[in-house]
Amino acid sequence: MIRKFTITLFLSLFILTDLLAQQISKEEMLFLTQQWEGERFEDGRPKVSDDILRRMRQVTHDEAWAVMKNAGYKYQYADGWSLLINPDSILIGRAVTATFMPGRPDIHDAIDERGKKEGKRGQNSWPVDVLQQGDVYVVDQFGIHNGGPTIGDNVGNAIYAKTGNGIVYEGAVRDIVGLKEIGSFTSFVSSYHPSHHNQSGDLNTMLIGINKPTRIHQVTVMAGDVVLGRDGALSFIPAHLAEKVVVTSEVVRLRDMFGHQRIREGTYTAGQIDTRWSDEIEKDFSKWLTEHMDELPIAKDQIQEILKNRTW
Repeated sequence: MIRKFTITLFLSLFILTDLLAQQISKEEMLFLTQQWEGERFEDGRPKVSDDILRRMRQVTHDEAWAVMKNAGYKYQYADGWSLLINPDSILIGRAVTATFMPGRPDIHDAIDERGKKEGKRGQNSWPVDVLQQGDVYVVDQFGIHNGGPTIGDNVGNAIYAKTGNGIVYEGAVRDIVGLKEIGSFTSFVSSYHPSHHNQSGDLNTMLIGINKPTRIHQVTVMAGDVVLGRDGALSFIPAHLAEKVVVTSEVVRLRDMFGHQRIREGTYTAGQIDTRWSDEIEKDFSKWLTEHMDELPIAKDQIQEILKNRTW
């Protein structure tokens, strides 16, 4: 009985310690993202290349969803956002995650006290400190509306200065007029409310995780995921699938260009192009790629790589 109590106490202390350790350890980051084989930030977060991020701007949700679904990732798409800031812009970047929970004084104060010893002030700014250029700040604010905003125009400007990007925010933001004045602060948020997360001395929220797995709508988001925000929705692409998503999108784009041209020319019917292509059409496509390589909206070296991997 004593042994069972000791084990239970140990596990409880372990869970509490992990809860209070806001930022994920490098070892845990490496463990949870072990399928990523590329470059990493100093803290272990996957660093998808700038080139992949640049090419990701042309990717649609349909293309990203198909690749992720085929790889077994069924819940990486989230829609239903309030698009209050730059609604027609595209948001692309590497995720830095933060998780907040409803305020509870004992836990909040313990976290706050440790932060003060490290020279930190205001839990809502702690995740902002780890942001880098090209990141997207992804926040689970548990959908809180009145009394929930941890991001206003001051924090928003700090985020933009560090990342050149906007945010994904499962909750309400405040200072909406000021946020709109930040040039490219493209943001996907749940709502807007003029209140504050610690208004009138009430403790409404507390930070319990930085760069740990977090939940946005029905999606599990991991730090280092590529955020694709466009057309009113978001896709969160695991780092190890980002290049595959981009390459697949480029192939689809080229096949569409070829197919549309051949239909207009009367070479093939819509039925032939809209179904599985025959060997003849596949060979024609490869020939078309070679002949038009310098004219297509995909980089020449990327088209050459596509041709190298084809069997026609």
